[in-house]
Amino acid sequence: MNELLQLLLSQANYHILVAAALGALIGLERELAGKDPSLRTFALISVGSCIFALLSEHVATLAPGSDPARIAAQIIPGIGFLGAGTIFRSKYGISGLTTAALMWVTAGIGMAVGFNRVDIAASATINALLIIVILQVVHRGIRIYRKPRHPKEKDGEAVE
Repeated sequence: MNELLQLLLSQANYHILVAAALGALIGLERELAGKDPSLRTFALISVGSCIFALLSEHVATLAPGSDPARIAAQIIPGIGFLGAGTIFRSKYGISGLTTAALMWVTAGIGMAVGFNRVDIAASATINALLIIVILQVVHRGIRIYRKPRHPKEKDGEAVE
């Protein structure tokens, strides 16, 4: 029981919980926008990136002269591969780019937490959410004044 309490109060658990919370905030925006993936996926991307960053630093302390960035650097192409699966092209355009970009940003947020830069992670989360919300309003305004590009498109969006 004492070991469990120590684990729950550990610095690593703090980092993982913060990463999960910040990732879930990004996922919440996707959930509210009706997009997949959402809450769980973004929280897990952030947690996974945080774990790899924590492990990178831990390994660096065990092996003098090792580079903590080596493990963490593999997160970038891994998340790029995962994000690529969310991008779809149809005759009406491309969708999923914003979700893919948010996955990449969320991985960076998790890495920042793992490398003990919660300040950067929190700032990135706030900025990403502001970008998504504010630019969505701007995007809607632009679509109102733009003519549909395709006969089956209404207000700039594909109609099925």
